[in-house]
Amino acid sequence: MTDLLLNADLCDEADQRPDLDPDLGSDRGSADLAVRPSSLRYVVPIGAALALEACGEGSGTITSGTATPTPTPTSTAPPTSVQASRFLAQATFGASQADISQVQSLGYAGWITDQIARPRGSHWDWLVANGYLDVANLNNSNGFDNSVWRQIITEPGQLRQRVGMALSEIIVVGLGGVTLSWRQFVGAAYLDILLDNAFGNFRTLIEQITTNAGMASFLTYLNNRRENTATGALPDENYARELMQLFSIGLYQLNMDGTLKMSGGNPIETYSQNDVSQLARVFTGLVLDSNDNSTPNRLRRPLVMNASLHETGASTFLGTTIPAGTEGMAAVRMALDAIFAHPNVPPFISKQLIQRLVTSNPSPAYVGRVAAVFANNGSGVRGDLAAVVRAILLDTEARSDASLTSASAGKIREPVIRLTNWARSFGATSAGGLWPIGDTSSNSTRLAQALGRSPSVFNFFRPGYTPPNTQLASQSLVAPELQITDELSVVGYVNFIRGFVANSNADIKADYSDLIAKAADSQALVDDVNLRLAAGQLSSATVATIRAAVDSVATTAANFAMNRVAIAVLLAMASPDYIALK
Repeated sequence: MTDLLLNADLCDEADQRPDLDPDLGSDRGSADLAVRPSSLRYVVPIGAALALEACGEGSGTITSGTATPTPTPTSTAPPTSVQASRFLAQATFGASQADISQVQSLGYAGWITDQIARPRGSHWDWLVANGYLDVANLNNSNGFDNSVWRQIITEPGQLRQRVGMALSEIIVVGLGGVTLSWRQFVGAAYLDILLDNAFGNFRTLIEQITTNAGMASFLTYLNNRRENTATGALPDENYARELMQLFSIGLYQLNMDGTLKMSGGNPIETYSQNDVSQLARVFTGLVLDSNDNSTPNRLRRPLVMNASLHETGASTFLGTTIPAGTEGMAAVRMALDAIFAHPNVPPFISKQLIQRLVTSNPSPAYVGRVAAVFANNGSGVRGDLAAVVRAILLDTEARSDASLTSASAGKIREPVIRLTNWARSFGATSAGGLWPIGDTSSNSTRLAQALGRSPSVFNFFRPGYTPPNTQLASQSLVAPELQITDELSVVGYVNFIRGFVANSNADIKADYSDLIAKAADSQALVDDVNLRLAAGQLSSATVATIRAAVDSVATTAANFAMNRVAIAVLLAMASPDYIALK
C-alpha cells in the first residue's frame, strides 16, 4: 500500500470538543473526543494500479493488449467471520454480527442469491405514506434525504441498495440541478429506477433512465426541440454527450480488459462531436405526459414523445443510421440499442462497478473476467447486472486473502458508507422513524458526500481521479474518493460522526449493549469493533493505540463502559486502517 499523507492529526484530548452541527445540538455525549483542523494527522492508504486518463471517466489504463478473461475458482470452504465481514463491507452498507453469521451459514454465493430474491421498499411510496404529497412540499426536497438514509440503513436487501448507490455514481442525477417542482419525488423516481434495475438488464436501465423526468431536467433535454433552420437553434446536446461519455462507452475505445486501444501511440476516441450532434437529434421531443403539477404523479411516469418537437430527419452516429421519418420513441430505442451493442460498454461499466464495490484499481484480468460476463452471462444474455454483480463479488481478486497484502488492492470507504457502517454494525434506530440525518454534502461540517446530491453529472468524484503532485500521481495510482478529501473534510467527517458515535443525537442512537458488556476488557472490546467495523483490518499498531486510549478510562470511573465503547468506535472509524478497505 502507498500512503498519502494529509496534513492532519487525530486528537484524543478529553478537553477538546467538536463544533457540532446545529441539527445535532450541543450535547457532548459520553465520549469526550474531538478533533481540530490544526492538529489532525490523517494517513490514507490506497491500492496501486495504472492511472486512468486525466479527465477521469474510467475508460481504462493507457496500455494495449487484452487479458485472457479466465475465471479463477473461489474456495468453497465456509468463510471465517473476518472473511464474511470483509465481503459484507464490499456488498452492503454495514455488517452486524447477525449479517456476518448469515454469510458464514449461506456462503458467499448463497447470500447473493438470497439478496437478489429479496423485495424492496419504494422511495416514492414511502414519501406518499409519510405525508410528503402535501402541497407545502411543492418547491422543496423535504423527505428525500430521510428516505435515502432510511433505506440504505434499514433495508434487508442490502446488496440491491449498495449496487443502486454504485449505479447512482455512474448514471448521475444531482437533485440540486433539477429544475422541476416536487424535487423529493423527482429524486425518489430516479432512485427507484436504479434500485428496480440493479439486478436487471443494463439495456432496460438506460431506457428507463432516458425517459425519466429527473434525468431529463438535470441534463436539460426535457422539451428538447429539433433544429430550427430559421433561427439556427440546434437541439440540446447534454444528454447525448453524457450518455456516451459517462453512462455507457467513455471517451476512448477499450479492450475487453479495460485497457485502451492504441493507434500510433495514442488512444482512439470512441466518438466525435458530429456523433454527439447527430445523437442529440434523436433526443428531441421528450416531454412530461401531463401538465398537472398539483401532484408529483407525472414525474414517476415515463416521458412521452411530442412529435411536433422531434427531429424527423435521418441521424447517423457511431456507425448507425436512424432513417428519416422514424417515429420518435422508436428512434430513441434504436439509438439505445446501438449504444448498448457498443464493445466498450462491458469493460467500461464493469470496471466502474468493481471500483465502487471492491477496489479502485482492479487488474485488467479482473476487469476482463467481469466484462466477459457482462457481454454474455453464460446463457447468451448481454447486460445481465445480477450476473455481473455476482462475478464482481465472487472473483478471486475480491475474495482471496492474498489481496490483504497486495499493493494493487483496496479502496477508500466512501464517507456515506462509513456512517451507515456504524449504524448497521451497532443496530442504530431512529426514534421517530424518519432518520433525520439530512443533506451531508458539506465538506466542512458533514461528510462531503450525500447520495443523490452530486453537484454535477461527474459525481462527487471521478473514477480516474489521482491527487496531483502526490506519491499516487508519481506511481500512476487512482484514488477516486480522495477528490473530496482535504483538511476540512477530514476534520468535518470525524466531528460529524462523533455526535452519532457518542449517542448524543436526539433521534438516532446505536445499541451498544453487547459492547458495553465487554467494556472492562479492552482487548475483547476492540476485537469486536475491529471485526464488525473494519473486517479485522485494523493493524496491530492501531489496535494497540486504541486499546491504550480505552484503558485510559478507569473501570471505576463514572459511565466508564459507555465512554470506553465510544472511544473504541470513534478511534477505529478515524483510523487509516478503517478508511482504506482492502
